[in-house]
Amino acid sequence: MSRTVSRLSAGLLLVPALLAASIAQAHQAGDIIVRAGAVTVDPHEDSSGIKHAVAGNLGGKATLDSNTQLGLNFAYMLTDKVGVELLAATPFSHDVGVQGPVNLKLGSIKHLPPTVSLVYYPLNNASAFKPYVGAGVNFTWFFDEDLSSAAKGAGFDGFSLENSWGLAAQVGADYMLNDNWMINAQVRYIDIETTGKTSLGGAPVKVDVDVDPWVYMVGLGYKF
Repeated sequence: MSRTVSRLSAGLLLVPALLAASIAQAHQAGDIIVRAGAVTVDPHEDSSGIKHAVAGNLGGKATLDSNTQLGLNFAYMLTDKVGVELLAATPFSHDVGVQGPVNLKLGSIKHLPPTVSLVYYPLNNASAFKPYVGAGVNFTWFFDEDLSSAAKGAGFDGFSLENSWGLAAQVGADYMLNDNWMINAQVRYIDIETTGKTSLGGAPVKVDVDVDPWVYMVGLGYKF
């Protein structure tokens, strides 16, 4: 009996220490969180037909491939449950293709998709597992558009994509390894709409594209 009481007493003595450890892991107002990891942009594009200023609708559609880069994520906790977050990354590179009557690689582009979101942590902030949801605004800047040699050989000339503003939504989770370090995973949906422009036979050609990518990121984070 005395041994049982001793074990129970020892267990009760550990409770404050365990609670203190959990509370120390909590996100709190004023915390700054920096995360870094691999981020993949996976376009789920839907495009209009390719339109020639003289010949009209040429049919076909535009395509973009996926790309993975270094993702950077900065968050500032406004309260214990609400924060503001910035997603940044090294430039993404995508091949742009044309599918339809003619299948070819039209060219390649780079883009940066900085996204600012308001995030909300719904669970008790003393938990080591911290899921969250968020919504915000994205600006996508397209640059370094380069027409492929195959497209040039087919008579295309020049290539550009319009920048885009759109909404973004996300779900994610932090898992605290200790008071400061964490593992993070997040998934975003970003509304990106652009118009691709080139020319064929001296006449303008354009195609409207809803890029609408899913964006996946897994990485490590540190809380200051």
